[in-house]
Amino acid sequence: MTGRTLTTELTEVATSDLYRDPALERIHDIVLSGGRLGMEDGLALYRTRDVPGLMRLADLVRRRKVGEKAYFVHSLRLSQTNVCYVGCTFCGFQRKLGEEGVWDYDLPQVWEYVDRFWHPDLTEIHISSGHHPKRPWDYYLDLVSGLTERYPGAQVKAWTAAEIHHFTKITRPRLDYREVLSQLKDAGLVAMPGGGAEIFAERVRKRIARAKVSADGWLEVHRTAHELGLPTNATMLYGHIETLEERLDHMLRLRQQQDETGGFRSFVPLAFQPDNNPLAEELGTRHTTGVDDLRNLAVARLMLDNFPHIKGYWIMITPELTQVSLSAGVSDIDGTIKDEKIAHASGAVTELGMSEQDLVQLVRTAGRVPVRRDALYNELKVFA
Repeated sequence: MTGRTLTTELTEVATSDLYRDPALERIHDIVLSGGRLGMEDGLALYRTRDVPGLMRLADLVRRRKVGEKAYFVHSLRLSQTNVCYVGCTFCGFQRKLGEEGVWDYDLPQVWEYVDRFWHPDLTEIHISSGHHPKRPWDYYLDLVSGLTERYPGAQVKAWTAAEIHHFTKITRPRLDYREVLSQLKDAGLVAMPGGGAEIFAERVRKRIARAKVSADGWLEVHRTAHELGLPTNATMLYGHIETLEERLDHMLRLRQQQDETGGFRSFVPLAFQPDNNPLAEELGTRHTTGVDDLRNLAVARLMLDNFPHIKGYWIMITPELTQVSLSAGVSDIDGTIKDEKIAHASGAVTELGMSEQDLVQLVRTAGRVPVRRDALYNELKVFA
């Protein structure tokens, strides 16, 4: 649906009939006129008690972006190790060398692992793991080139900005972000995931991810990737000690960078998982609520007006809520996500992957048109 058609349709309906909250009527007018929302608008969206109205407003933007399409990808999660020295307090995945429960694949073990899950429709190998203190730089280049050569139909989307920052520390002589990413791209890397962003606010970062790349470093890695022609996603870990203002600050910084580079494809809110990590013990065990998840996705859709997609990550918020989120601004549900380990190590209760048939059914019964995509958001099949 074009913006002109949407505008025509909506001006035929009085905003007082659409929203119970006058603040949403005002924001509706801003959105419809192509204006931008600021911090105070975002706070009004987070605080409104008219959640159906908020979802309806976010859905208008989703429709303007993609019509009735909802996207997914055949994806395998590859975490080649859980060894990590960073020590983020929200993480139940990390292990130290020699600790019980460690795995650390050499390259033949990686090929064996991918062979177990290989399928002709698999188009994305998504790699994220730990900051390994011993693996040499060549290992990572050989990993990308080996996957590219062995599985030519699959695109390698690999390593968060935090891991890219780690790679600059293990190269000899030490390389900068541009050179590390350039060598990975030459080896076959086509895109990057968006992890490691957590919350940009320094107050929170010091408590939950003190030893990880800084917020400015995370943004610089993605800026460099975009300049090199590598599209990326962006995440935000929410539902722990952050304030609403800090969530919005995070989104506004992403929006500003997207204005400058245009390289982000999707924004992925990640719900804090409440098990097996020190932060969960400090806060007491809890999952985010369904309303908070939906509200967060809807606010993101409205604030990040220059992001093509908002992703509902069903691994963390369940397939059922992800289906509902398709009416709250979400246009992408990630995908099959075979053998996800990181979220499940911290308490995710969902299955370790989903079939294409189930994904298509989830989208169709939500009233949307399923579209299978690749890692670069090229459309591969429309399930009309």
